[in-house]
Amino acid sequence: MQQWQFFEQYSHEPYIAVARFIAKYLGLPQERMAEYEAKQSGGHKALAVMEKQLSTSPYLTGYCLSTADISLYGYTHVAHEGGFDLNEYPSVLAWIGRIQKQQKYIGMVQVGI
Repeated sequence: MQQWQFFEQYSHEPYIAVARFIAKYLGLPQERMAEYEAKQSGGHKALAVMEKQLSTSPYLTGYCLSTADISLYGYTHVAHEGGFDLNEYPSVLAWIGRIQKQQKYIGMVQVGI
């Protein structure tokens, strides 16, 4: 579980969350385009790692939802706002759907973050 949480902090969030911030909140200003484009490669690498794992199990650590899933779900479910086409990652999309079906689910989009 901790490996996935470290992965989120060092291999996922720095790319996907930052690309989302530049696109959604800054409006892709020309002076940040090189940084935005540089984040795309790292973000796709992170999504590919998740896709590989989620093609073998319904959740990141196996068959039960864990804090690893919650940690990575946060920015993954809004990754499209950072320019990442999640249709390229069908297992990730299915995982997002499983999480959204959890009892008492509230996503970032629903609270306007």
